Amino acid sequence: MSDLTDNPMKERPFESMPGPKSFPFIGTLWNYLPLIGKYRMDRLHRNGALKLAEFGSVVREEIVPGTVIVWLFDPVDVEQLFRVEGRFPCRRSHLAIEKYRMDRPNIYKSGGLLPTNGPEWWRLRSAFQRDLSRVSSVRAYLPNTNTVLKEFIHHIEDDYMKSVKGDSTDRKPRDFLQSLSSLFLELTCLVAFDEKLGSLSISNSAGDSLPNQLIKAALDTNSCILSTDNGPQIWRYMETPLYKKLRKSQDIMERAAVKFVMSKKAKMAKKITSEQKSLLEIYLSSPDLDEKDVIGMAMDMLLAGVDTVYNLHILLLPTFYINEDWSTWLLSGNDECCPIITDEVLSQANYTKAVLKESLRLNPVSVGVGRILPCDTVFSGYSVPKGTVVVTQNQVSCRLEKYFKEPNKFLPERWIRGSDHHQKPTSPYLLLPFGHGPRTCIARRLAEQNIQALLLRVARDFKVIWMGKPDLDCVSLLINKPDQPLLFKFNRRAV
Repeated sequence: MSDLTDNPMKERPFESMPGPKSFPFIGTLWNYLPLIGKYRMDRLHRNGALKLAEFGSVVREEIVPGTVIVWLFDPVDVEQLFRVEGRFPCRRSHLAIEKYRMDRPNIYKSGGLLPTNGPEWWRLRSAFQRDLSRVSSVRAYLPNTNTVLKEFIHHIEDDYMKSVKGDSTDRKPRDFLQSLSSLFLELTCLVAFDEKLGSLSISNSAGDSLPNQLIKAALDTNSCILSTDNGPQIWRYMETPLYKKLRKSQDIMERAAVKFVMSKKAKMAKKITSEQKSLLEIYLSSPDLDEKDVIGMAMDMLLAGVDTVYNLHILLLPTFYINEDWSTWLLSGNDECCPIITDEVLSQANYTKAVLKESLRLNPVSVGVGRILPCDTVFSGYSVPKGTVVVTQNQVSCRLEKYFKEPNKFLPERWIRGSDHHQKPTSPYLLLPFGHGPRTCIARRLAEQNIQALLLRVARDFKVIWMGKPDLDCVSLLINKPDQPLLFKFNRRAV
């Protein structure tokens, strides 16, 4: 015999890797068709669990003919992926946004951070990350964060409490999505652009107000990314309905981004500056960036700040109902719950950080991390050729018993040394909510800071009661979103 039983270490050919059956012209898209398909394009984590059970820890799939994707579930394989990614990690994402920008050379210099690869990506990344990579720099934005959070607390009182008469037990829950998106639009615009939009004002929460337009545009844009990336790319040659939706959304965001940049340039020319420089002012002052680069980054900040960061929260906040006592526990350590969030408060907020980490284990922003292989690589014994798109399945792996005890249970204490539920360190390649390596989320520190500050303020001021269905899940629209309204009751604490 000359098969693998003679040499278990022998590399197996890529073509022998298991996966869903692909057909000419349609690939595996037939598996995603409504009614007849066993997979759903908007439930990547469920698809992943089915593929893991049927095919094992490494799966080959050709959703669109000509583009093969390899799904990785084993953290050993995930580690190998990042070991070979190199100085300029490549990925295949946000392709329609790249087309949108490259069709407008008078406004943009490149496709921006999200779709760009190679040295051009590194030029942008190295310039934009300087003020966001240091904790001390990010902490400087806490005063702005506190200002917006104070407005948010009043917003909750006005919009969720005072409008309802009677005892607090009679208050009916409302969907919290709009409020959270308004909060993070306001935070993004104040920190990034030094602009106050009044997003939390009731008068700006509906209709054609700028905040409402920007929130809808960001949500619509991200809802188009997965399908334009992974479906037939007819949009490259003609304006399909999906690309038209993305283009119109980007047009709205572009007008706002250009306005913010021009306004800041005019203020800088007149030497009108704030005590704390906004990111926009820092970028416009950089000798390594020009105006077109900054407009692209302003678009990225609006897109990520409004949709990605607020989705972190809408997936995280239901932990209030998973473990209703956590906020009370938090309050018992008075150091963590203060009306003003300071550097010292955040440094001591160990339980809050554990809550965040555990929430992101259960409900991450996305299913995993994607890369284009820069060289031939071996995963679980299979030789995978250079140029293959590889996507990690961290969302699925983080709910496996082999890696986490009681994997579906919300236990922040598992991350706290000395607690009854603390477990030995798991692979660092299992939990990657912000990505990994050189392409880690550029605003990770700022996002974590904002999340922690929000949790501390809300826990201090309110007892939050989950009123939604207990089987909360997420849908995959590039970034995960809850599959039902976020229904909460807010009861004021006696502080």
